Amino acid sequence: MSRLLFVHAHPDDETLTCGITMAHHVALGDEVHVLTCTLGEEGEVVPPELAHLQGADGDPLGPFRLGEIREAMRRLGVQQTVLGAENPSDRLAGPLSRYRDSGMAGMPSTQHPRAFAAADVETVGALVAEHIRKLRPDVVVTYDATGGYEHPDHVQTHRVTMAGLRQLADGERPAYTFHVHTPRSSVRPDRRWLREHVPAELGLAFRADDDPVISSTIDDALITHLVVDPVHLPAQIHALDAHRTQLRVWPGGYYALSNNVAARLAGREAFVRVDPLTGLRVDVDAVQSGLLPDR
Repeated sequence: MSRLLFVHAHPDDETLTCGITMAHHVALGDEVHVLTCTLGEEGEVVPPELAHLQGADGDPLGPFRLGEIREAMRRLGVQQTVLGAENPSDRLAGPLSRYRDSGMAGMPSTQHPRAFAAADVETVGALVAEHIRKLRPDVVVTYDATGGYEHPDHVQTHRVTMAGLRQLADGERPAYTFHVHTPRSSVRPDRRWLREHVPAELGLAFRADDDPVISSTIDDALITHLVVDPVHLPAQIHALDAHRTQLRVWPGGYYALSNNVAARLAGREAFVRVDPLTGLRVDVDAVQSGLLPDR
């Protein structure tokens, strides 16, 4: 049995970007953990009946989203912890989260005294390092330096995870460290697939083939590891359905956030193995199937 740790910024990020990989390893009998850095208090709420949670005094959206991720991870068979919570059990005696969702760059929320993106990287990195020491995972997965799409909290998640890895002693570091990416070759085919498979009556928008791609999209030649396991797509969809404040998901393998733009769930996820000290890509002879040998 192997142990894997996925470090993500907000509830739902983990299932959207790594849901197939997590389900794949759970099915293999591995122990899978998620460390969530904030509760996503600045998330845009999709269902009208829950709109009152968005921007309300006292940040009720945060605890609600904590409940969502707990249910989503229960459905996947994954263990989940909030970074810096005084007590990660179901009966929290202290703050639910030490750090707050910073929101997008330029938003007033970036000035909140608990804004995650403004926190000292080495201090937060020490919390990540402490979590890794306790867990002793074989694998740590997080975002690349762009955070996937330049969200300040995603970028900060990358920074503090890499800082935490650097603070560990040689024998404490995981055997494998990965950044999650999107191979460039998949973007246009996935957009065409959506236009062919998503019913027009849903009223969703579609990105054109020549629209700018997300920041973490990279040349296929840079990908070192692929997890292709569409048999677990229903499990990913079932887990995403628990994140009802943030998205709508359909059994056909697609979803939409608050922007109502269709996005595909393709049953595959791509990663780049990196050196835990430098963050630089580790060369491989050929793209590996799975994150671990024979897994």
